[in-house]
Amino acid sequence: MFRLPACLFAVVIAPALLAPALAQDIEAGEKSFRKCTPCHSIGPDAANKLGPVLNGLDGRKSGTIENYNYTEANKNSGIVWNDKSFADYITDPRAAIPNTKMIFAGIKNEKERGDLWAYIKQFDKDGKVKN
Repeated sequence: MFRLPACLFAVVIAPALLAPALAQDIEAGEKSFRKCTPCHSIGPDAANKLGPVLNGLDGRKSGTIENYNYTEANKNSGIVWNDKSFADYITDPRAAIPNTKMIFAGIKNEKERGDLWAYIKQFDKDGKVKN
């Protein structure tokens, strides 16, 4: 049976197992959301713009906001928004949903994606901050 030397485990493997998840920073997410505001809005007075309102995004099926003209690709994507699906999408929207009309280069930084999601998911469907 193969055994790892204790020093290899202590130096290489253990730190990876114990590494904390990246803490999410709602304030940083709010700043990152500024990149989204030309097309999206969020909060109690949010309205559809070039993109749909992002209130209540956590748990919502893609392509379902009323009075917004989604592409068929978006409506038929099968995405239900959560931390993973959002991170996958916002990294490269056009790769995640080919033929979407969203033109955005994406957010490549994992920490920034997590912060942005923390900011967005705090809003319920009416744009109120969840308790």
